[in-house]
Amino acid sequence: MTTMDQVLSQPLESGGRGPVTAARQRRTAIAYTAMCIVGYVPVLAGAPAGLQTFGLGLWLPGAGFLALGGAWSLLFPLVAAVFCVSCIAWFWAGMVVAPVTIWLGSALLAAAVSGDSIAASAPFTVPASALIAWSYFRVRTRRRRAAGQARFQARSSFVPRSWAEVRAQTAVRLDPAGRELSPDQVQFVRYALDRGLQPLERFDGFDVLDQFQPAALRYQLNHLGFALALYQTHYAPSFDGYLGQAQRNLIEKYLLRRVWSYWVYESCWGHLNFTDFDPVVRDNIMLTGWFGMHVGMYTMASGDKRYAEPGALTFRLNDRTAYVHDLHTIAESVAKGFERSDFCLFPCEPNWIYPICNHYGMTCLAAHDAAFGTSYVADHLLHWQEMLDREFTDDSGSYIGLRSEHTGIEAPFPAGEAGFAWFANCFAPERASRLWAVAREEIRPALHDDGSGVKRISLPGRGIDFGRYRFGHVADFATILLCAREFGEDDIAAGAERALELDCGVTREGGVKRYAVGSNLANALALQGTLCRTGDFRAVVVDGPPASVFAGPRLAEASYPEVLVAKAFSGDGESLELVLYPGGAPGAQTLRLSNLQPGRAYVADGRALVAGADGTASLEVTLSGRTALRISPRA
Repeated sequence: MTTMDQVLSQPLESGGRGPVTAARQRRTAIAYTAMCIVGYVPVLAGAPAGLQTFGLGLWLPGAGFLALGGAWSLLFPLVAAVFCVSCIAWFWAGMVVAPVTIWLGSALLAAAVSGDSIAASAPFTVPASALIAWSYFRVRTRRRRAAGQARFQARSSFVPRSWAEVRAQTAVRLDPAGRELSPDQVQFVRYALDRGLQPLERFDGFDVLDQFQPAALRYQLNHLGFALALYQTHYAPSFDGYLGQAQRNLIEKYLLRRVWSYWVYESCWGHLNFTDFDPVVRDNIMLTGWFGMHVGMYTMASGDKRYAEPGALTFRLNDRTAYVHDLHTIAESVAKGFERSDFCLFPCEPNWIYPICNHYGMTCLAAHDAAFGTSYVADHLLHWQEMLDREFTDDSGSYIGLRSEHTGIEAPFPAGEAGFAWFANCFAPERASRLWAVAREEIRPALHDDGSGVKRISLPGRGIDFGRYRFGHVADFATILLCAREFGEDDIAAGAERALELDCGVTREGGVKRYAVGSNLANALALQGTLCRTGDFRAVVVDGPPASVFAGPRLAEASYPEVLVAKAFSGDGESLELVLYPGGAPGAQTLRLSNLQPGRAYVADGRALVAGADGTASLEVTLSGRTALRISPRA
């Protein structure tokens, strides 16, 4: 029985407070207790008012003003509010110094403005305030744990049946030879191609907000890359041309300083490191895991291993300093991060450990193992899963959103089984199907008839699109769609697609589909869901296309957007099947073929062509609507 099986088949006693978490929380409690004791000594010793004020200010942020009494007490809630904002900055951008600065700074400021004495009630009101705060959080924790345990009991009644159903439906895969984009999918794929094919310095169509949290450019680049890797692997594995160029552009945009320079700031205010800003070396799995997965998926989908060459992924800080990396060094950094961390899972930004980012990291290693024959997943997965269960799983059996590496404290952050399952499927399919077995049952009540006889997903509240920090459910529907497709849950997937079409401002402008109310990130997620079918995401990471597509003829060049490729597939390693659409008006277009047998004669739907000495040939075709074409050796 695996650890995950145990989590979902018997009560979880720790509630995610494993030995490492417990030790960090004890350390935090001891440090805080020591602060309080030291802070109270000046009061007991009858020290000058300034020292007493500073000491009591160590009990709570702003408590020094509470100790002064009178009108100064009004600053206590204000400082507490600013402290909360500083904690958000700590979470938002790894700014470890922010809460420390506010807490100690307020104590020093209160001491500086103190008079000859503190308020007579201060020795009692300050500890009492600290006790009230502690009690409040204690009660909240107990209520949350009780709710989690009740949820666990409810889940335990359906998980065995649901898991068996998921296993059965994921055993059925589509025939790769029969895959072809629909006209609607062709239009949506153009959304990603348009963004990938623009010049490297351009970010037209991207959301350019902050570079620290989910709206950052790096996440948009990654998910557009995931979508194009899905497209290539399952629909156009025998196509290079502009599809390969778009994927490489997305990878190389990532190397621009504006995309990764957030790490310069986080290194300074999170690690107090003011000299070495290498984004790959330490505690940055939101780059190494995500980007390594992105490049690994491109490598598997295309067969192109250029980014494994030394220096192929170089992050240039300025004319004097560059951090030289490649796909191997990035994967190695992820593996070393797992080895160094007491939690095994390691931080995205200084201090904060997100289990979801660590799923990207393990998927990065799975892609590297598949592409290069390494054994990273085999070497690390067992311990990684054990620590995920012990340290990052709550009383309901769900993974928590994030935990502080320094303090062991869990912070609220949205997470759910559907968000983890399709990544886990790339390296731990049994665990992934178990996650989806929970998610599907908790999503299905949101599936209902919209009055037209067609079922759709309806979600409560206004939702949040983290790719744009605005209200909306585009990303929620897209995530449900992608995960449902990956696990063969067609009714839920159809309901999510219906919700996207009805609620999310679908537009088709100039032959390009998008959801107008959604962020670029949400649209990239929706595109992945639109392209995915059972097991497709896993297949990109660990299988890649059939070997025949690399042996057979390939579509090397076609004009974009004049020629849109719905299918490019060589199933026998000798012939090539194409399905093309015109991107504009019907008319003649020229294709260039490669990987032909030099000097050999071929037939393209009755027309003869002969491969050149370099194995290439040109072919003129007339596109009008869906245009199917087969190129095969002449008998």
